[in-house]
Amino acid sequence: MSETRTQMLQYRVDGPEDAPALVLGASLGTTWHMWDRQIPELTRQWRVIRFDLPGHGGSPAYPASSVAELADRVAATLDALGVDRFGYGGCSLGGAIGTQLALTRPQRVTSLALVSSSPRYGTADSWRQRGVVIRTNGLDPIARTAPERWFTPGFAAAQPAIVEWAVQMVRTTDPGCYIAACEALASYDVRSSLGRVGVPTLVVVGSDDQTTPTTDARSLVAGIPDASLALVPGTSHLAPVEQPAAVTELLIRHFSSAWHDKPSAGGQPAIGAAAPKPQLAAAAQAAPAAIEAGLAQPEAVRGSAYERGAKVRREVLGDAHVDAVEEATDAFSGEFQDLVTRYEWGETWTRPGLDRRTRSIITLTALVAGGHHGDIAAHTRAALRNGLTPTEIKDILLHTAVYCGIPAANAAFTVAQRVIREETTPEG
Repeated sequence: MSETRTQMLQYRVDGPEDAPALVLGASLGTTWHMWDRQIPELTRQWRVIRFDLPGHGGSPAYPASSVAELADRVAATLDALGVDRFGYGGCSLGGAIGTQLALTRPQRVTSLALVSSSPRYGTADSWRQRGVVIRTNGLDPIARTAPERWFTPGFAAAQPAIVEWAVQMVRTTDPGCYIAACEALASYDVRSSLGRVGVPTLVVVGSDDQTTPTTDARSLVAGIPDASLALVPGTSHLAPVEQPAAVTELLIRHFSSAWHDKPSAGGQPAIGAAAPKPQLAAAAQAAPAAIEAGLAQPEAVRGSAYERGAKVRREVLGDAHVDAVEEATDAFSGEFQDLVTRYEWGETWTRPGLDRRTRSIITLTALVAGGHHGDIAAHTRAALRNGLTPTEIKDILLHTAVYCGIPAANAAFTVAQRVIREETTPEG
């Protein structure tokens, strides 16, 4: 497959060709149609560009497992359209993409609207568990519960056709791309970077949104230097669908007043001109000199084994498990946990020769062989999150019964069965 093909997203353009570009990003499990009710009014002033996430709607099903990669694909799609500078409005995951674009391509984003968005969406554990549920049960359980997350009960009861539309959107999403998007949200955290968002930003939140509650919206407003908050009463997560008129009015007001292009010397907008970054340039020049002078060591530049290990340990075992370990760590066990983080996770699990899925197979087998039943629960959970299915885990344990002994495999089956039930049973 060509690189261009994997980078391009399906898009739709509405409005005058010579109008300023306004890009709209949809939430996880939806398509560009979630913005349909905004289009008639927005296209009076803007050339509106909507896109579908990978595997959503008609976009090619090439998974992207980070928000940064999704932002790259949006940028590549806009490049193909010849769009340099643009305003951006996004809902939920679409909002995360907009924030990422504002952070990494500040010369291109003129203004930003974040609807039902957050600097960090829930917990990494919850997103990775959702991926496990989908891998085991398909998207149907997620699709059936989507209306509960997206709409208020009153709206859902009054609009059964819209509820069915929402369910079908999720059901027709590519499962692999949905799981990859869950992984993207699991690793997304821009709380420490919000101060670098340098464009006027409107943060919109529904008063009844439980998925990205008002506390998340206030975190965005508190962190972004030029941000304002708009609360939409009686609305849940998909505010553009549930309260289209109110959201449209907020977007028009914001983008009409907040749109800005830096003037060039001739007084015209400097299209495509990147703002200078003297502080970054200075840092880039200083770094080699500091290393030569012995003031900064190469290990500090690469990141220590402990830091690498702490990151991978959380990604594989989950925040809840690692938090419990850290809470139980004291002066007696601290050095041992430091050794585990550096040696097991920072040096072994990060080696490039094997992927995490393969390492989970090896780890489960070794734990059974060694009779280390206390660790089998954590690594069964890790195996599910690393992409193994319950059927594959069963086959691994059957294999160990032959080579490691029936009693050892029997004990492992008991533990793994409990964990698989916990992790793969859909909520509700």
